[in-house]
Amino acid sequence: MTQVLESSLRIHLLPKEAGSSAIATIAFRFMPLLTGCFLAAYIDRVNVSFAALTANRDLGLSSSEFGWGAGLFFLGYFLAETPSNVMLTKVGPRRWFARIMITMGLVAAATSMVVGPRSFYVARFLLGTCEAGLLPGVIWFFRQWIPKQYRAQYMAVFLLAIPLASVIGAPLSGAIMQLDGLYGFKGWQLMYVIEALPCLVLGVLLLIFLTEKRADATWLDGAQKSWLDAQFAAERPAEIRHEKAATWRLMLDGRVLTYGLAFFGVLCGSYGLTLWLPQMVHAFGASSLGTGLITAIPFVFGCVATVVLARSSDRSGERTWHVAGPALCSAVGLALATLTASPVVIMAAISMAAVGIFGLRGTFFALLSEEFSDADSAIGIAAVGAYSSLAGLIGPWVVGLLKEATGGFDAGMLFLSLMSLMSAAIVLMRSRHVRRARRSVASLTL
Repeated sequence: MTQVLESSLRIHLLPKEAGSSAIATIAFRFMPLLTGCFLAAYIDRVNVSFAALTANRDLGLSSSEFGWGAGLFFLGYFLAETPSNVMLTKVGPRRWFARIMITMGLVAAATSMVVGPRSFYVARFLLGTCEAGLLPGVIWFFRQWIPKQYRAQYMAVFLLAIPLASVIGAPLSGAIMQLDGLYGFKGWQLMYVIEALPCLVLGVLLLIFLTEKRADATWLDGAQKSWLDAQFAAERPAEIRHEKAATWRLMLDGRVLTYGLAFFGVLCGSYGLTLWLPQMVHAFGASSLGTGLITAIPFVFGCVATVVLARSSDRSGERTWHVAGPALCSAVGLALATLTASPVVIMAAISMAAVGIFGLRGTFFALLSEEFSDADSAIGIAAVGAYSSLAGLIGPWVVGLLKEATGGFDAGMLFLSLMSLMSAAIVLMRSRHVRRARRSVASLTL
């Protein structure tokens, strides 16, 4: 209690300008670099959806084989996610993030050399293994630098990379695919190589510019550091006495399993759309470049929702409905897309779904970061990411199977809609459980 009072007093005694300037300086230092890393990594993760427009024919891939191969990225991601964050805490984020980016760039470029289903499967699995740990690692990194009341909006800025990867990557991939035959290479081969280069460059920049600890931040002045130290001391006074839980115990923790399943449902919709939408749009009769431009439309709405809803959550302090509400919006949009044959209405419904899918992410990870102590946050967040990443394996694969069985995408869209509905229900039930637990604790202290 004394520590809390002392920290609160220090916060009030320090000038307000110290807090605002500290956050602005941290954002300027980290956000462009880390968001750029995730943007480059995410483009390399999902550009397979554009390669499929011609590579499926060249490699002899059926719809289910493509869905399975694209999803194998997430099996590698799942298996390496938690070990990756264990290594992050041992070697530090600067070197580990750089390792992720450089190895991912190399494997992404090497994907241009696949010759059939088996080599495609191996490349996707290795790509997921290399990227594993980047997203939860950065979420953990932000927890060390950004106080709770600012966290959702800055996590949302970082997570803008996800819809931006399609806003930027879709037209870019479509344009590169038009270069088919240049120097004797297929368009999809050129796309893999060109879009891998930013990962390699950013890996080197991370080694040069990323600061790991606040104490080492020579670019923060004394007042800014004092304000940050007071903020974090006030937020987590009890964590000094917290004993770190065993990794295996955290993997089976109820919070991890609950949030992992909740985000699994959202990611089924996210990856189901991201990896199949170009083929849906191409079926409208669009060219490769036109497919890229049209595919980008829902993700523009997703970008806006990502920022607006996270800021709303931080301003109001409300988390649950800022996650459950967008999940419901996603479920409705995906279901509406099955009720019409009009390309315009289908894209409007998918844009509605994108608002929900991407709009909840900043708030979800802010909520998640508040569930774990500092000692357990790296592994806890990574475990949630590992479990939920399996959606990238299941979602696209199920959509591919349903497409082969029915000849269209409607059944797949309904499956993705049900997954989003499940996510909303889980988040609401978790919130109800937390409220009951808090009331029980409060009644015992009276």
